Amino acid sequence: MSNGSEGATPGFLVWRLSMKWRVAVDRAVAPLGLTHAQYSLVASLYGMRHSGERPSQRRLADHTGLEPLYVSKLARALETAGLLQRTKDPRDPRAVQLALTEQGREVTRRAIEVVHGLLQQLLDPLGGPDSARTREFKRELTALLDAPLDPLSEHATEQS
Repeated sequence: MSNGSEGATPGFLVWRLSMKWRVAVDRAVAPLGLTHAQYSLVASLYGMRHSGERPSQRRLADHTGLEPLYVSKLARALETAGLLQRTKDPRDPRAVQLALTEQGREVTRRAIEVVHGLLQQLLDPLGGPDSARTREFKRELTALLDAPLDPLSEHATEQS
C-alpha cells in the first residue's frame, strides 16, 4: 500500500483515487484545450452519438453524474470553443440538445486515445484492462455507484 494509505478508510481511498485520476486526465487533455470535466462531456457525447443518441443537457448530466447547471456551463464553453453545438429540442422547447461539431469529434477522438493510455497505466497493477481482476474491480465499483447515499439517513449519522 502506498504512503498514507495504511489504516485509511475506503471512502478516503476512493477520494484519493478519484483525485489522482482527475489530475492525470486534466494534465493529459490540457494540450487539446480540454479540462477533465469537459472531457467527460465530450467523450460521453462521442459515445452516445455512436449509439445513435443526441442527448439533451439533462440526459448528459444524468449520464455523467454532473449537476445540470454545471453541464450547461461546460456546454456553453465548449460551444464557444467550436467543439459543441447546442440546439433546441424539437420535441421539448425547454430542452437543449447537444452534438459535437466536426472539430469536436476530432479533438474528442484524440482525447479518448490519450485517456485510454492513462487507463492502461492505471489498470496495469490489476493485470490490465481485460484482466479478471479488472473485471471484478469494475463490478465492485458499479455496486458502489449503484448503492444509494442519503447523507441525512439515520444509518449515515450512526457511522460518523
